[in-house]
Amino acid sequence: MKKIHSLALLMLLLATLLASCSSDNFKIDGELTHLNGTAVRIVFRGDSGIVNEFANLDKKGKFSFEGASAVPVLVSIMDQRGELLKRVVATNGDHLKLKGDASKGMAIKVKGNHINEDWQLFIDEHLAFYNDPNPSRLDAAIEKYVREHPADMLSTVLLASDYSDYSDFVKVNKLFKGIDPKARPESLAAALLDSPAERKAPRLPRLMTLTLAKHGGKFEEIKLTGRRTLFNLWANPQKDRKDLINKMQKLDESVRIIDVLAESDTLRWHHTIGADPEAWQHYWAPGGPMEPGIQLLGIASMPWFAVTDSTGLVTYSGPNIDLAISAATK
Repeated sequence: MKKIHSLALLMLLLATLLASCSSDNFKIDGELTHLNGTAVRIVFRGDSGIVNEFANLDKKGKFSFEGASAVPVLVSIMDQRGELLKRVVATNGDHLKLKGDASKGMAIKVKGNHINEDWQLFIDEHLAFYNDPNPSRLDAAIEKYVREHPADMLSTVLLASDYSDYSDFVKVNKLFKGIDPKARPESLAAALLDSPAERKAPRLPRLMTLTLAKHGGKFEEIKLTGRRTLFNLWANPQKDRKDLINKMQKLDESVRIIDVLAESDTLRWHHTIGADPEAWQHYWAPGGPMEPGIQLLGIASMPWFAVTDSTGLVTYSGPNIDLAISAATK
């Protein structure tokens, strides 16, 4: 009887182990010290669309998260304020482990699959470049790696996540096209700026459409061609909203104004926009700054303003409403 009991216990443990490593999901376990907050925010585009969730921290800074993506995706782990702590690559079947001091920029280490461990090795070898306010040395190191490792998926990851200079779009496009197609899956390539060689202005993308959730309705595709558009992207609470509204109301009617809540919490959304002009269109970006399309605007703070011309070209993207209005009236 003891042997049967031991066998049953062994089978139970094996089943539990298999369940924890299911190929139908990925798991991220973290242990982050000096993190001011009770949760971390995790954002990625998975099998069910944009995922923007919180994972609770225990007293020791530990958290656990499970997600699903059949293809490799970039996963952003942020603090409660939306400050990026770490990016990892995950796909179903992965079990990733993060550990480190969250108060120090590059102190969080990751283990769990070869792509993240190779990425971590690259970071460790070029740590001085990552900590340098001038990104030129890091960009040069990434360019060198991409050219020397065309069959390595890390080349795509580095271009999508850590590279910063898109002023020479011909060069960036050549770097990207030089990567073996098998090493640049669409799910990772999507994080790169779209068609960099086709852009006319440095660092500014062309947005033909955006798909966002309309207030009181479903997701819909917004066509950004045919007229100028000014975006007001914000998170609760939006300071000086009345003053911003007064400034934007003075714009010519030829400029369309689109108001976008760029955070996951919609609790105060209806109340906040209650006093807005009826002509304004209100949308929600569940992924916040990481929402597809929205992420191309390089949002660094809230509120954030962006202007597109009649061809969808972004002519301004930044935190200054006066500069945004100036771009919208040119």
